[in-house]
Amino acid sequence: MMMNIILMMQPQDGAESNPLMSFLPLLLIVVVFYFFMIRPQMKRQKETRQFRAGLAKGDKVVTTGGIYGKIVEIKETTIILEIAKDVQIKVDKNGIIKDMSDAPQQR
Repeated sequence: MMMNIILMMQPQDGAESNPLMSFLPLLLIVVVFYFFMIRPQMKRQKETRQFRAGLAKGDKVVTTGGIYGKIVEIKETTIILEIAKDVQIKVDKNGIIKDMSDAPQQR
């Protein structure tokens, strides 16, 4: 609140307007957007890329469509998932969203 009052103050008689003060609010908005929106999104994307690069045969995963399965084979851009006994599907690597090895086992 105090910052708004300081930024909106008129220059004193005979004093020139500082150009930095006119760009300061815009600069503050850019900094806030970077630290609260852009940076966390880039961090999540990096973690997702590392997760997909680290996938191995036998990992239990979930696809973006909500299909649970176990990795049978990994190719360059696709993964073969076993979703039931003797039922295998081919999924794009980008369709894998998380690892289910740490999820509680259901009976």
